[in-house]
Amino acid sequence: MTEKHLSTQFDSELNRVSARVMELGGLVESQIRNAVYALTSFSIDAVDQVVTTEDRVNAMEVEIDQELSSIIARRQPTARDLRLLIAFSKATANLERMGDEACKMARMVKAIIESGAARSLPSGELRVAAEMASELLRKTLDAFARLDTKAAVAILKEDDLIDDEFDGFVRKLITYMMEDPRTISASLDLLFLAKAIERIGDHSKNVAELIIYLVEGKDVRHQTMAAIESAVL
Repeated sequence: MTEKHLSTQFDSELNRVSARVMELGGLVESQIRNAVYALTSFSIDAVDQVVTTEDRVNAMEVEIDQELSSIIARRQPTARDLRLLIAFSKATANLERMGDEACKMARMVKAIIESGAARSLPSGELRVAAEMASELLRKTLDAFARLDTKAAVAILKEDDLIDDEFDGFVRKLITYMMEDPRTISASLDLLFLAKAIERIGDHSKNVAELIIYLVEGKDVRHQTMAAIESAVL
């Protein structure tokens, strides 16, 4: 991921942080996979795996942040090196927040299971969206490792699809609750899960935007897709 410097030690430090960020990404990816499995299979074991991994994710985020602060203080990097370290920091924060969303999903699934309502919920479409979000994170980590801006643009487009799934699901839930008020409580549980899934997609999008910022030196947040594609291509 990094370019060679006159200081071999600096190269080693950058490569170490890069490896740690990817390791963190792998942990969060496992959390989301387990959260999706918990949702699709109503598995308490999968819920417990998500929650157990959360402490490791939080600790690693703190460690990476401390390491980045130390490198910036000692090396006083400029230009692309500084962008790289900033990107590492922001990617780490987004990954930790994805882990938080996975934990929210897991805890809600556990509450649904314990309430005895698990099998009666219309959660099929939600499972599709959850699997889309999990796959999007996998693609995001791969693009970040390779600094692939074209893949980053594709990720931004896929996040739009997850947003569309969320909007459509919310509309169906509203109709569902209006037709049968007895389903309001269960529907609100599903809405909570849907929002967590949508937020995982948003954080993947944030990391994809960081890839473009790092490679092109352009902040593409809040820009249209046409403008982003122009900046990259």
